[in-house]
Amino acid sequence: MPGAVVFDFNGTLSDDEPIMCRIVTELLAEHGRLITEREYYDELAGHMDAEIVRLKLGHDYARADEFLAERIARYQDAVSDGSTIGAEVRDAVRYAAERLPVAIVSGATRAEIEPVVEAAGLAPFLRGIVSADDVLAGKPDPEAYLRALALLDGSLPAEDVLAFEDTEVGVASAKAAGLRCVGVTRTLGAARLAQADELIPQLDLAAIRRLLG
Repeated sequence: MPGAVVFDFNGTLSDDEPIMCRIVTELLAEHGRLITEREYYDELAGHMDAEIVRLKLGHDYARADEFLAERIARYQDAVSDGSTIGAEVRDAVRYAAERLPVAIVSGATRAEIEPVVEAAGLAPFLRGIVSADDVLAGKPDPEAYLRALALLDGSLPAEDVLAFEDTEVGVASAKAAGLRCVGVTRTLGAARLAQADELIPQLDLAAIRRLLG
């Protein structure tokens, strides 16, 4: 059994990547940059908002703050009822939390994550959250996972922590921090998560039971 479990949020705990794709593509269009759904998944999935702005609107985009605030507001309107965290994921998180420390490491902001996990009834099961608000560098940089290690237990070896991620930048971040990583393939497919230590099609109770031993 690992010493702790860390979950990515968007697309892993929260089945919301199609919602994120719609919001981001619509907002980029409103800001004069047209992209396809395929471009979103190929180039942007898993990145923090600031990196999305940099990649698609430029380093010095004058309306970056407006874009970021509106992206968060639209996401909150769409998912704050907790419905994007399904029953099978809720069961998996509860099962893990009854046995070891559980945390979230995400490129989303705390204002996006907390209402969803509260509404889904998972907040009491979390040891902590590392969000975009807590780091300077987003995934694939390992900073967020290194912060999570300190949050969970400063003496816990990285290799004893199991991360769950649905994007290649997330897998790269976890692996760079020394964690073992399970790739959840429902967002991008198995080929793009090949660097993960193991692949699963979805996060559910059966997968957690098997992986925790």
